[in-house]
Amino acid sequence: MSNTESKKISGASLRHAFHEIIWPRRKLVGIGLALILVNRLSGLVLPASTQYLFDNVIANADMDLFVTLLAVLGVAVTLQAATSYALVLLLSVEAQHLIANLRSQVQQHVIQLPVRIFDNTKSGELVSRIMDDVEGVRNLVGTGLVQLAGGTVTAVVAFVFLIRIDPIMTALALVPLAGFAFVSAKAFSKLRPAFRERGRIRAEVTGRLTEALGGIRVIKGFHALEKEGEIFYAGVMRIFDNVKTTLTTSSLVTSLGTFFMGLASVLILGYGGYLILQGGLTIGQLVSFTLFLGFLIAPVVQMANIGTQMTEAFAGLDRTAEVLSWPQEDDDPLRVETMPRIRGDIRFEDVYFAYEKDKPVLRGVTFDAPSGTVIALVGSSGSGKSTLAGLAATFLEPDEGHVLVDGQDLRHVKLATYREQLGLVFQDDFLFDGTIRENLRFARPSATDDEIQKAAEKAYVTEFTDRFPDRMDTIIGERGVKLSGGQRQRVTIARALLAEPRILLLDEATSSLDTESEALIQKSLDELLRGRTTLVIAHRLSTIQRADLILVIEDGRIAERGRHDELMSAKGRYHELYTVQARI
Repeated sequence: MSNTESKKISGASLRHAFHEIIWPRRKLVGIGLALILVNRLSGLVLPASTQYLFDNVIANADMDLFVTLLAVLGVAVTLQAATSYALVLLLSVEAQHLIANLRSQVQQHVIQLPVRIFDNTKSGELVSRIMDDVEGVRNLVGTGLVQLAGGTVTAVVAFVFLIRIDPIMTALALVPLAGFAFVSAKAFSKLRPAFRERGRIRAEVTGRLTEALGGIRVIKGFHALEKEGEIFYAGVMRIFDNVKTTLTTSSLVTSLGTFFMGLASVLILGYGGYLILQGGLTIGQLVSFTLFLGFLIAPVVQMANIGTQMTEAFAGLDRTAEVLSWPQEDDDPLRVETMPRIRGDIRFEDVYFAYEKDKPVLRGVTFDAPSGTVIALVGSSGSGKSTLAGLAATFLEPDEGHVLVDGQDLRHVKLATYREQLGLVFQDDFLFDGTIRENLRFARPSATDDEIQKAAEKAYVTEFTDRFPDRMDTIIGERGVKLSGGQRQRVTIARALLAEPRILLLDEATSSLDTESEALIQKSLDELLRGRTTLVIAHRLSTIQRADLILVIEDGRIAERGRHDELMSAKGRYHELYTVQARI
């Protein structure tokens, strides 16, 4: 990423932090600032009282003033403890609430991104963006921000008292402090890029880990456990190297703070002792000055630590702002038309598409799918069948040409109004962890149990659920791992049917079915597809023999088109595919 881009992102995160995080909580932050002001002023009562203790109470044996001082100190300590508790209770809880809201906001944005983003980005990386990047913002509303303000107040008040006691001694104290400020500024300029880099590395490692856990059977099956362990170890070591860099830099800042504070103390004790010997300073003034100096330097050192936390927070906000700047699907200004109830006429007009430049997948595809017809797409792997389905589902957009439904160009349609009338059965038959009933209801949350039962019967899901003790309420595990491939496929078909779509896309709908399961689907195919336009993609040509139109896709073009009998008589590519599979 260029420096210019980095600055833009940083500016965006600062604006986002103020307008979206701090300003809406201005009353809460204001209360926090008031509490921290009371807290820090209460803490300054002790050093302010020491001069009176030594120079007035002890020197004059004034018992009344001694009692008054103790009472004031008692009130100050009580106020300091109460405000500290209130700060944590008020701001830390709100900070965690903010993190929860931000995670939800980022998740809502991410799931509305174009499908191409998910094709090009590991899911684990997106999970890290959603869960980890916002974690540091607790310091913007939490105690970090008010501690920064409180430290500033403490330092300013302490500085005023120091000047009043002795300006020259104060100047001596500020020299080491200026050196510490210079070192801190240099350190923070290096820390922020390091924190941004850590977020990127964590996202990559999390992405790989998510992939590995999802593909554990492949890893074990190919005895790749050691190799996968090496890859993960290399990733966590990259995180370690980054953390080591930030830790050593932060530790250097803290250590230098201790050194400069010690140096200032030595200078003050030396000069202050000299003034006492010369009669120019009292013991009480020196003790009070030393305590106030501690209250000046300690907040500065503390602010250095808080500054590190704030730097980490803004690095996370940079990445969060970057994600939130990615345009969503419906952000396209061309998408202004609402899709009415679909009749189901689909038309592809001279459609070209490529995932990568100069590597076309579709080359001038044109065909019509009248309402209620079944269009079968066949061809060798990689010929462009799934891409055609992706275009019909609006997951992809044509580079050239048009995809029309009922005469409306899908490029101009609001996606939600179209997709709510669309039914999908994907090649990977994705199911969620939960019950079979919950997975079916995912398509239409308002569906009744009777409607779910009917959809399950039509797809022959009940043929196997009736044998389960919990029937439709059987837990199927992540991605439906407890079901066979054929059972998972039937559940996804039933889910699509429950959505009552006007257009149905079946991508490899029977690719995972055994002979018995495929026969069950074939028996109900006419009923399942009646009244809706259907695009069927299948390697098993027996599932598409009764299609109204078969399109043979080769090298991104329609090589042949017609019904099964017509294409078999033509002795072309379809005949070749069919006879090879049927072993005729």
